[in-house]
Amino acid sequence: MKTVLITGCSSGFGLEIARFFLARDWQVIATMRTPRADVLPPSDRLRVLALDVTNPESIREAVEAAGPIDVLVNNAGFGAASPGELVPLATVRELFETNTIGTIALTQAVLPQFRQRKAGVVVNVTSSVTLKAIPLIAAYRASKAAVNAFTESIALELEQFGVRVRLVLPGRAPETRFGDNARSRMHGFDHEAYADLVKSVLARLTDTSSPVTRAQDVAEAVWRAATDPSSPMRIPAGADAEAWAAEAR
Repeated sequence: MKTVLITGCSSGFGLEIARFFLARDWQVIATMRTPRADVLPPSDRLRVLALDVTNPESIREAVEAAGPIDVLVNNAGFGAASPGELVPLATVRELFETNTIGTIALTQAVLPQFRQRKAGVVVNVTSSVTLKAIPLIAAYRASKAAVNAFTESIALELEQFGVRVRLVLPGRAPETRFGDNARSRMHGFDHEAYADLVKSVLARLTDTSSPVTRAQDVAEAVWRAATDPSSPMRIPAGADAEAWAAEAR
């Protein structure tokens, strides 16, 4: 029986990914900053561990407690929206600490066991906004694009050890709390210089006729990345993400 460790499982994509793997008889280690076992179905194949990806000691303790794993899914992250001119540098640092450095740090902590066993899969969940320039999320987009670059480079380094590395790129997911969390970190939306642009972007984001991404789409894409050696490096998740990937190609 294989084991997957997933970050950011308290809600949204991470929660659905954990449910998806549990339903397919995997051992699941669901991590979150504040552990809550009640959000997942009871199972003797489930362990819930505390993990703050911005804290080196938390990473060390979680990896030690997890023991050998077969797949690492780096899903933890958050969004923020602001004109690039106005985004507070404290928010930029927070975005990169969590979305970028947190992913790199946990990957570094797990790779030695994969390399030594000559087996393992790393799946990094980033975003389809890295495929297409979108206003008002410059700092968030940069934090995710950096993970894309890191992932694609280490994939080449780790081939010799039989370790696979993949990217999953979700689109816009209104059903998750991601958008709510991003809205709590909005800055500069009331600045008169950007008022028309903000109005236009928000109108597009609230358009219910546009295709969107479901949490299930992301879980399915992560499953493919984890279990299908023939899967591509970049796997879009969701109808909107697939459309953007087609445009990019």
